[in-house]
Amino acid sequence: MTAQILVTGGTGTIGRHVVPLLRAAGHPVRVLSRRGGQPGDGVSHVTADLLTGTDLAPALRGVSTVLHLAGGAKGDDRATAHLVRAARRAGVTHLVHISVTGADRVPLAWTRSKLGAERAVTESGVPWTVLRAAQVHDLVHTMLTAMTRLPVVPVPGGLRLQPVDAAEVAARLAELTLGAPAGLVPDLAGPDTHGIGDLLTGYLSATGKRRARLPVRIPGRAGRAYREGANLARPGAARGVRTWADFLAGRAPSRPVA
Repeated sequence: MTAQILVTGGTGTIGRHVVPLLRAAGHPVRVLSRRGGQPGDGVSHVTADLLTGTDLAPALRGVSTVLHLAGGAKGDDRATAHLVRAARRAGVTHLVHISVTGADRVPLAWTRSKLGAERAVTESGVPWTVLRAAQVHDLVHTMLTAMTRLPVVPVPGGLRLQPVDAAEVAARLAELTLGAPAGLVPDLAGPDTHGIGDLLTGYLSATGKRRARLPVRIPGRAGRAYREGANLARPGAARGVRTWADFLAGRAPSRPVA
């Protein structure tokens, strides 16, 4: 019988791409969430709370591989610690975790949480694989949508991003999940590096919006880290193919907004 794979965050932006890939490879998939979901062909749903550890034991019963995608603005270190303890007790033999580029170099609370989550995985005693990926296109789009709700958009100077396609991240994660534990693998980033102003220009053009811009400086150690590119993928990183322009062109057109 083909081994069952547990996917946390399986209904999210990347999870929606990766679950079908694991099914196509012949594996039954169990999706963990706080609210559950509708079962499908070879896909079941279980409810558990990673932040408290509630109901993780039954969720992991009979699972040999875990792909950990669930995450948020805070608490990832605590949630991942709960998961890895339950995985160790359940006899999981491969734990795959997605992190973010620069997790060990950008001095912010959320990156410290991401790094803490990595450490929970690497120190768990469970054979592991960790992939650090850049921000997916969808996340950058959501960020720019929020920024342009204001009539004047603050544009942080020196901030650069390497947006990558969610489907390409999912394909890499599926490959890693179906393979042997590989430790910390090369980062995955998009094909191009963009200043936030350039990303904003493309977004405004695609959506028909017009906004004034206000250059701002990110203060302190975090600002210096961003200006030095600490959030960017390390040398030797794998690169995606789909560009930011391709992503914008593939979205449904929006009505121009003044």
